[in-house]
Amino acid sequence: AQLLTRSKMFCACRADYQSAPPNTRVCPVCLGMPGVLPVINRQAIEFCVMTGLALNCAIARQTRFDRKNYPYPDLMKGYQISQYDSPIALRGWLEVEVDGHRRRAGITRVHQEEDVAKLTHVHDGSGAAYSLVDVNRAGVPLMEIVGEPDLRTPEEARQYLIALRSILQYLGVSTGNMEEGSFRCDANVSVRPVGDTELPHAKVEVKNMNSFRAVYLALQFEVERQVRQAQEGERIVQETRGWLDERGVTVSHRTKEKAHDYRYFPEPDLPPLTIDPAWVEEMRSRLPELPNARLGRFVGQYGLPDYDARLLTTTRAL
Repeated sequence: AQLLTRSKMFCACRADYQSAPPNTRVCPVCLGMPGVLPVINRQAIEFCVMTGLALNCAIARQTRFDRKNYPYPDLMKGYQISQYDSPIALRGWLEVEVDGHRRRAGITRVHQEEDVAKLTHVHDGSGAAYSLVDVNRAGVPLMEIVGEPDLRTPEEARQYLIALRSILQYLGVSTGNMEEGSFRCDANVSVRPVGDTELPHAKVEVKNMNSFRAVYLALQFEVERQVRQAQEGERIVQETRGWLDERGVTVSHRTKEKAHDYRYFPEPDLPPLTIDPAWVEEMRSRLPELPNARLGRFVGQYGLPDYDARLLTTTRAL
């Protein structure tokens, strides 16, 4: 989820890049020029802590940034400033309800990083193909929320994302707009025989889903594809696949990288952070009434039917 800060994660450039002309929200820091130094955006850290609290996480006393190294045209520095083994928030949960059945889905971690530049792939009339780089998005504060493998159906995944976006919007930390890319989802899927406790097959990551409907359809397709492969005795490869909405299928992008391929190491240009427990409690006291609490109050205080209360509390605006 992109965070609603005025400036970028590690520089003073404005973060409202969506409607700006290409490459106008840039400076030597987000361009990755030699010798520049990042500075941490305090508001982004605060938003990350607030989100961790809303997701029932423990807030780390000590946290730090790391370099995640990989070569790609949208990453000018050749590395992304992210967090690896010392995230801001960890061990939380989010409850979802589908057909009257509640499931508590674990939250592994909530960590802070920077977004990357945007590539536009162009195919002109002569048959030539090329890519244009817009650096405006590079450095925008990005919060990554990693879930435990507790969800069991595509519908549970959809409801999980709806509930998560609602919380972020209630907190005022993100617009949660999937079409603009300020709220994005990658989903890992694996299948197992009914009754088994172990997962005998590899997990597959699905990307490029830009709506709740797309998430539901992509996961439904991928579950059916993997079950079919398993039943036919084929090996399921650990890979990254992309969702093609117009065709209603997932296609293979690449075999999955391992974490050590990124060569994580502590970011040498940023100090480790010590998060004051008193500061955390002060933020906890400022949290707004969250969707589930408001839903319960509408039912209990006003005697509204559950359906009506859910409808009224789904979005902060409503």
